[in-house]
Amino acid sequence: MSKKDGRLVIWPAYIDAGRSRGEGRQVSRRDALEKPTIDEMMAAAMEMGLQAEAERDKRYPKEWWEKSGRVLLQKKGPKTALVKEIARRAKKRRG
Repeated sequence: MSKKDGRLVIWPAYIDAGRSRGEGRQVSRRDALEKPTIDEMMAAAMEMGLQAEAERDKRYPKEWWEKSGRVLLQKKGPKTALVKEIARRAKKRRG
């Protein structure tokens, strides 16, 4: 994937409450989820009206031994804002 196609890569680690910032978490612990799934992230992105694509066989570079998958999103604003909104919506869906 290249930056030219206008998509952003969002890894589950970005919104995982069990990780530290150094391990990849990009949102506050208050907004983060315990062990987020690709399906939850996809549902949140669809709810936001974004075009999303799941790549389940990809490995987060900091944990190359584990297939965590990733979500590709169309770029609609700053990445940090999109990640935070996905985390909030996914957490809200869990209840």
